[in-house]
Amino acid sequence: MVQSKGNIESKNFNEADIRYMRRALELAALGRGFVSPNPMVGCVIVHEGRIIGEGWHRKYGEGHAEVNAIHSVEDESLLSEATCYVTLEPCAHHGKTPPCADLLISKKVKRVVIAAFDSNPLVGGQGIERMKAAGIQVETGCLEQEALAQNVRFFTLIEKKRPYIILKWAETADGFVARGNFDSKWISNAYSRSMVHQWRAEEDAILVGRNTALYDNPTLNVRSWVGNDPLRILVDRKLQLVDDLNLHKGDIPTLVFNYSKSEQSNNLEFIAIEPSNFMEDLVLELGKRKVQSLIIEGGAATLNAFIEQGLWDEAKVFSSRGNFGEGIKAPQLKGQLISETDLMGDRLRVYQK
Repeated sequence: MVQSKGNIESKNFNEADIRYMRRALELAALGRGFVSPNPMVGCVIVHEGRIIGEGWHRKYGEGHAEVNAIHSVEDESLLSEATCYVTLEPCAHHGKTPPCADLLISKKVKRVVIAAFDSNPLVGGQGIERMKAAGIQVETGCLEQEALAQNVRFFTLIEKKRPYIILKWAETADGFVARGNFDSKWISNAYSRSMVHQWRAEEDAILVGRNTALYDNPTLNVRSWVGNDPLRILVDRKLQLVDDLNLHKGDIPTLVFNYSKSEQSNNLEFIAIEPSNFMEDLVLELGKRKVQSLIIEGGAATLNAFIEQGLWDEAKVFSSRGNFGEGIKAPQLKGQLISETDLMGDRLRVYQK
């Protein structure tokens, strides 16, 4: 993903700059799963080689990283001689909170080091230019690639108008995701399944197709981890599913994408989409709703539909030691293997498109 910096220049940074920015990135990661549709942001304030303030964006609608960091500074008179390290360009617009660029200006911060330029049109260099105009020394590009990778979900939504799409499935050693009768319990081990619940807590939404809803009857909530339940999404094109499935129950908001019906019913919202461009229109609709990230949990037909359309960014594939001999074949994709991990006998491979 290419980020345009416009007319903003970057420079080489010393070891101290890199160390403090790395700490800011660590802080930013603490907001994962709580700040969407905002980006994760961390901030570290340093005076004469000593950290005097730290903060991160903790929850959507609450104070941004810069606000929380400044509030943690005991002696604000030091700010006029301090450097503020922030992982993303400070905002310059009024949203849920006032502009962070204006806050840094009002506190007369001497220097601001920024990891990544914010491509959101509401920011887009305005925060940087506003601080420069106020006399603050602004430098950009410190650990830029790490900051862009950390907020790849945010940038995907801004630039592609759709969520960051993660494919996930478990397959047997001989390459099947289910038996011929659609039974898939359990291919992966308990440790792997617990990790999946962690991912659910960290991402905005989770999607399954009709067969998975019918044969697995999943709940798609967070049971083996601590965090928020994702928005549930069901693809039931011809509305063939019965009403007493787990996805039709409870109070978790659930979107049902189909060909014919648009209506609201308790926690369910039915959304009609034309068949001709179904998958692409589905993800664009999620983008309009500011859904930053989407896990596709299956089944095979649904996963293959996203793969065939090229609508994926990352794939997480568990491989077990067991064999089915025959059944429903696992999807095939062409991607770059970026990591491979042993999980108590299961093998987790992560691919990027």
